[in-house]
Amino acid sequence: MTFDPRTIATPVFEVLDSLRSQDAGNTERLKEQKKQAVELYTYLSTWGMMRLKAEEKALNQEGKKQVVKKFFECLQDLSGVQNLAGDGGLMLLKKLDIDEYLGLTGLGLALAQEFSFWATAIYSGIEGDSN
Repeated sequence: MTFDPRTIATPVFEVLDSLRSQDAGNTERLKEQKKQAVELYTYLSTWGMMRLKAEEKALNQEGKKQVVKKFFECLQDLSGVQNLAGDGGLMLLKKLDIDEYLGLTGLGLALAQEFSFWATAIYSGIEGDSN
C-alpha cells in the first residue's frame, strides 16, 4: 500500500479553511484559532493525548476549543478509532492498550504538524496574540 501524504494534509486544510471562513468577521476568534492550531504540536508532545483531550473541555476561548475539537475529529477519521472525538474520548484513551495509545499519539503528532503548517498559510494576515 502506498501512503499518500494528502491523506493527512487535505482534512486539516479543509477544517481550518472552513473555520476561517465561518468566523471571517471575528478577528479575535481567528487569532485564537491560529494560535491554537500552531501550538497543538508543542502541547501534544509536552503533555500528551489524554491531557489535550481533557483540555478540550476546559478551554474558555471558543476559537481554541473549535480547533481542538476539529483536531480530534480529524484524528478519529484518520485512525478509525470510533468515539474519540466525542465526550467519551478521554475514557476511550484511558482504556487503550499501550501500543494503540502510542500509535495514536504518533499519528496525532503528525496531524498536529499539519495543523501548524496550514494555520500559518490559511490564517496569513491574522497577527497578534490572543490569550
